Amino acid sequence: MEMSIWAIVAPYIPYLISVLALLLLLEQISYLKKKRFLPGPTLVVPFIGNAISLVTNPTKFWDLQSSYAKSTPLGISANYIIGRYILYIYSTDLSHKIFANVRPDAFHLIGHPFGKKLFGEHNLIYMFGQDHKDLRRRIAPNFTPRALQTYTDIQQRVILKHLQSWCQLSQGQGKSIPLRILCRDMNLETSQNVFVGPYLNEETRKRFNTDYNFFNVGLMKLPIDLPGFAFRNARLAVDRLVETLAGCAEESEERMKAGGEPTCLIDFYMQENLRESSEKPFHYSHKEVGGHLFDFLFAAQDASTSSLLWAVAFLDSHPHVLERVRKEVAEHWDPVNDDVLTGEKLREMKYTEAVAREVVRIRAPATMVPHIAGVDFPLTEGYTIPKGTIVFPSVFDSSFQGFSEPDRFDPDRFMEERKEDRLYKKNFLAFGAGAHQCVGQRYAINHLMLFIAMFATLVDFKRDRTDGCDEIAYVPTIVPKDDCRVFLSQRSTGFPSLS
Repeated sequence: MEMSIWAIVAPYIPYLISVLALLLLLEQISYLKKKRFLPGPTLVVPFIGNAISLVTNPTKFWDLQSSYAKSTPLGISANYIIGRYILYIYSTDLSHKIFANVRPDAFHLIGHPFGKKLFGEHNLIYMFGQDHKDLRRRIAPNFTPRALQTYTDIQQRVILKHLQSWCQLSQGQGKSIPLRILCRDMNLETSQNVFVGPYLNEETRKRFNTDYNFFNVGLMKLPIDLPGFAFRNARLAVDRLVETLAGCAEESEERMKAGGEPTCLIDFYMQENLRESSEKPFHYSHKEVGGHLFDFLFAAQDASTSSLLWAVAFLDSHPHVLERVRKEVAEHWDPVNDDVLTGEKLREMKYTEAVAREVVRIRAPATMVPHIAGVDFPLTEGYTIPKGTIVFPSVFDSSFQGFSEPDRFDPDRFMEERKEDRLYKKNFLAFGAGAHQCVGQRYAINHLMLFIAMFATLVDFKRDRTDGCDEIAYVPTIVPKDDCRVFLSQRSTGFPSLS
């Protein structure tokens, strides 16, 4: 009689268990050897570490890491996720040290713990040295005052369209509405129109929206790159989005060659590319440009949604700030006459800008900026970061260091009389620091200012407050836990046509 498979395997099971136990023990020893004296969990689940708690309750996970880090003068804590050792940096000075050492032989900016696999390796955040400097120089014309004015006109029209629909929705339902998805959709339409507006038809926009939703969902899921899993769907969606944006770049290039005037960001981009290529060969393919555009889209989309929601939340809870904004906007913009807010007028609205900057400070949208250590890096005299470590400098924690009464929402800290933006400049890391500091931060602030000005002027609103509604939720940027539920109605000024 043939022996059963079980009879063959059974004698080896104790050895297999012993080998597995040994591997798990070695993994635990490796973690503790890297962790050394740093605060953080002593025991971690083999391989997956604390990934489950990170995915199921990211707010609690990062709050705990911050608490660990605050418990030591060094300002660092450790943990372990999906076979990777991680460090959380609370100290602003050490965060700056990470940002200042983004280079092949130190730290690599990754944007997401599994970013290269998700975004692809062609994107701006993975570039170093002269190539990175050259690309930033070529991107700069996308954010000149002339370009920003072009975008300002587009932004206002999209914001107006959505504010009108939000008021109709709230009044039609007779109840509060959550703004998060509405803001996200508004920002996606804004980004599409600003970046590649005339080069997307209705069918392409629908596909674009579907793919971006796949990407958004996959961002917060475990990195399981198998069919049917959200991470795989997100990765494939990014490939399709880059292809779509590459097609827009190709169309724009042809139009700019024919002498067309720029009407969106890709036009300014390709116009500069053509100018440079007339002097020397230009080496970026349309697909590479599509990858860069996806970088812009990712940077502008979720971070902006976060800031818009927190702006509404803080304006509602600080009526004196709201009234000052309304008064200042009225001095510079008259919607009754169907005017648009010019870039020049926007720059004169100092208090509204202070409100926008305070929103970004107190609720930095991208709370952490992950990097990977490419070498063993001596962070302090007593601690060297092991090669391969994922390092999370905390932009959020830095925003509460140095500033006077940092937990208080106080836009006046950014006004000329107090100048806290200059006094504590190193602590304001919402747009990053060093070589990879956000190149589009003026665009981001303009968008937030436009939304605040138009929302405050055109809409009457009231939060539908529930217990814990202002607690922080990660989606993946931070938003109010209740998705910012509000009652909305049109103010007596009415909506302009912006014709």
